[in-house]
Amino acid sequence: MTKIKADPDGPEAQAEACCGERTYNELLVNLNPIAQPLASRRLTRKLYKCIKKGAAEARWPQCGARVARRCEARHPSDPSVFVAVKQKQIRRGVKEVQKFVNKGEKGIMVLAGDTLPIEVYCHLPVMCEDRNLPYVYIPSKTDLGAAAGSKRPTCVIMVKPHEEYQEAYDECLEEVQALPPPL
Repeated sequence: MTKIKADPDGPEAQAEACCGERTYNELLVNLNPIAQPLASRRLTRKLYKCIKKGAAEARWPQCGARVARRCEARHPSDPSVFVAVKQKQIRRGVKEVQKFVNKGEKGIMVLAGDTLPIEVYCHLPVMCEDRNLPYVYIPSKTDLGAAAGSKRPTCVIMVKPHEEYQEAYDECLEEVQALPPPL
């Protein structure tokens, strides 16, 4: 039997359009002119998975406390409860990423290509190039924020290496470094 191509106006296409999910090609329409090097669809998915794993490491595993002292008071005998926050594996937002890049932290910097105005974060690629940090643009800041476990969009995330997801991190790092440099 042969496969029949789906009708672009058929019920499946309409169902996909109504749920709010946008395809990779639709997201490419809103890119900034400085969004180079741009991650491929496959690399974008890998980066989202790596960010999700890094964000999962930074969450409170047993209690929803926002402050380390509260959690420490609830679980005084279990130090592993609040170690995850002390050893945060992702840096989120321009101010936080910039601060830790200046301090010398290493990792992959993932920038959203649809951020406006570009003056908000156009200095970050220059900082990365000065410090030999790998960086890559992805098409959507909403998807980047969602991958980090946030309801808010974010324009930049730095993923630090960690033994829990080292294979995924190394694979992403290899592909990001293989991308052609910006002009």
